[in-house]
Amino acid sequence: MNNKFVWFSAILAGGLLADQLSKAWVVQNMVVGVDEIPVIPGFLSVVHAQNFGAAFSSFEGMWGLFMVFTAVAVVVVLDLLRRLRPDAIFMASVLGMILSGALGNGLDRIRMGYVTDFIRVYTDLEGPKAWFIDNFGTNTWPIFNIADSVLLIGVTLFLVHYLFMEEGEPEDEQLDGIPT
Repeated sequence: MNNKFVWFSAILAGGLLADQLSKAWVVQNMVVGVDEIPVIPGFLSVVHAQNFGAAFSSFEGMWGLFMVFTAVAVVVVLDLLRRLRPDAIFMASVLGMILSGALGNGLDRIRMGYVTDFIRVYTDLEGPKAWFIDNFGTNTWPIFNIADSVLLIGVTLFLVHYLFMEEGEPEDEQLDGIPT
């Protein structure tokens, strides 16, 4: 097995395991919409929320659409992985992050019909709290989970690499137009 598959598999498995184990703990130990564990008081806490939509609870109830997106993500990520050079560890790791995030939330939707979210970021500082409420109607960022986090980090790294790093690389470090 070459390096890209080892790194891809390790990141995929680690992200998926961390996501599913953390969600299982939240489901077993916290009441939805009631319990809250402060991690950094006034800024970060663990809660139990159920998201029947996508990011920011958008597109609520469109389960089939999310499953199509997840299936497309699997096909695209595996094709990109296949096209990478064997030593393209960075991009293989990034693709592992993207797929672990997509599959983590996809598994929730298949098993339960919704995604379990639990990371709440907010502010209780008077000035910023009032500003956020005045401008956004809330002082809380939409509640999210580990799958959301690794997916966002993976997509961001992919875009940064593609937009800013690909151009400066010699041609022999690319394969089929995909940055390595």
